[in-house]
Amino acid sequence: MNKKILGLVGVATLALGAVAMIPGITQAYRGDATVKGPNYTIERHDAMEKAFENNDFSAWQKLMVGRGRVTQVINKDNFAKFAEIHKLTEEGKTVEAQKLRTEMGLGLHNGQGRGNGQGMGRMNNR
Repeated sequence: MNKKILGLVGVATLALGAVAMIPGITQAYRGDATVKGPNYTIERHDAMEKAFENNDFSAWQKLMVGRGRVTQVINKDNFAKFAEIHKLTEEGKTVEAQKLRTEMGLGLHNGQGRGNGQGMGRMNNR
């Protein structure tokens, strides 16, 4: 009987630990270029960097299929501004990047705007 109870306690502890880790994984990026998302690969990162450097909306769009609300906000007309946000973020110019994010309605963690706090976060599952 004691072994069963200890076993159940152990399983419950593992399950709670796994659930506690989920918010950290799902919020890994959220605008911090130094944090790699859970789906990071070198190949995808390189392709994403190339899309930003070349201001190639089509290439970015193909990489982003099914990757969050940002794909509903960013379009061919505003992609250059979005690429600028990416560049500023990588340069550590977070204040400037956040200003542009706010203008575009991205990354507003309070539920306002089109991004609903998920904009750039999905960009960089890089």
